[in-house]
Amino acid sequence: MHAELSFFDLFLQASLLVKAVMLCLLGFSIASWTMIIQRSKALNKAQVQSSTFEDKFWSGADLSKLYKEISARGAVDGIESLFVAGFKEFARIRKSPDSSPQAVIDGTHRAMRVSLSREVDELETHLSFLATVGSISPYIGLFGTVWGIMNSFIALGAVQQATLSMVAPGIAEALIATAMGLFAAIPAVMAFNRFSHTVEKLENSYGNFVEEFSSILQRQSIASNRTQAQ
Repeated sequence: MHAELSFFDLFLQASLLVKAVMLCLLGFSIASWTMIIQRSKALNKAQVQSSTFEDKFWSGADLSKLYKEISARGAVDGIESLFVAGFKEFARIRKSPDSSPQAVIDGTHRAMRVSLSREVDELETHLSFLATVGSISPYIGLFGTVWGIMNSFIALGAVQQATLSMVAPGIAEALIATAMGLFAAIPAVMAFNRFSHTVEKLENSYGNFVEEFSSILQRQSIASNRTQAQ
């Protein structure tokens, strides 16, 4: 009869602490899967947006028109926010009569670096939670298992004739806590590693764009100053 116990039956027969551990791990699992889906969509969107924008940027499009086109859409994010921040600062500094090419490059570079930092923070949203779930869930599950097995052996010691059938259900319900800990931890760890790699690639791509765009604006500033001097 005990061999036919379902997962739900074992949960109901578990001690209050083990039940609390199982519910905690179930909550971790649901929360981590929700964040995994959200982060997966957000990072995929950022990758597509980065590729699309860079194709348009390096196709020789007029930077002023590209800036107006993106700004007209309202709120921008990803690599487009770096471009908007840099070009906006470039245009602002250029209006100053005593602006030098070095002042232009310093100002635009700082503006884009600030925007880059904000975008990376946004890309890393919830990654620390996934890392935490992946790290602590097995130990929480193990704690529930140890507690459940301890209670089973304490109850076993109270009877005169002990059999395996008496202790098996208690051990089984305790081991479920470890299984649930692994069930919560493994997807969280895999997602964290995958997302961290994606964020690192996007950060490198954004950083390269900042340097390349800064060089373009510096060349434009030097050319403009030479034209004005003539």
